[in-house]
Amino acid sequence: MILLEKVTKVYRQDGQEVTALREISLTIPKGEFLAIMGPSGSGKSTLLNLIGGLDQPTAGKLTIDGHSISSLSDDEMTLLRRRTIAVIFQFFNLLPHLTVWENVALPLLLRGDSPVSIKPAVSKCLEAVGLSHRLGHRPHELSGGEQQRVAIARSLVIQPKVLLADEPTGNLDSGVGGSILNLIKTTSGQQAITVILATHSPQAASYADRTIHLKDGMICD
Repeated sequence: MILLEKVTKVYRQDGQEVTALREISLTIPKGEFLAIMGPSGSGKSTLLNLIGGLDQPTAGKLTIDGHSISSLSDDEMTLLRRRTIAVIFQFFNLLPHLTVWENVALPLLLRGDSPVSIKPAVSKCLEAVGLSHRLGHRPHELSGGEQQRVAIARSLVIQPKVLLADEPTGNLDSGVGGSILNLIKTTSGQQAITVILATHSPQAASYADRTIHLKDGMICD
């Protein structure tokens, strides 16, 4: 599903080169729940950004669902992200002026899906995360856990093949965080979604099928 072959990422900062990732080779099969752990600056976010198509490797090869990222045009990469890759962030990133239903429907509207197909898809995802009774509420009317459930529904509504989760429970207490991770694990298992979780938390990583550790831009186990 996802293959990294000696992937390196180098940034220029204040006139100097900073190597964020060093020759990362990694295979992530379809349907795996992978946790990536490491301290701040270890390269976790850079790795997620590369897999999410938000950045390009400086060297090496990255393949997602049979597509070599470096060979795609900007338009092709945008289509791949809209159809294949979904992201759950730590800070929810819901639009405050939109209702729960509208926030979840937004990716489908941006993709150009028909109104006939959008309504049942949104309803199904909100039912899956237990928020069918909150359709007309806005984010400020929800708890943190409920907002993250909306974010999960928004990610799942495109029926992604890859789900990237960047510290998705970092702003939640352990009880709510556990329920969110269990929801991600259950839903991804039912739909054979490949999940990549970046986290500092061993408790969060325990939900994954496999854990790798990054240090100084390299896999250290």
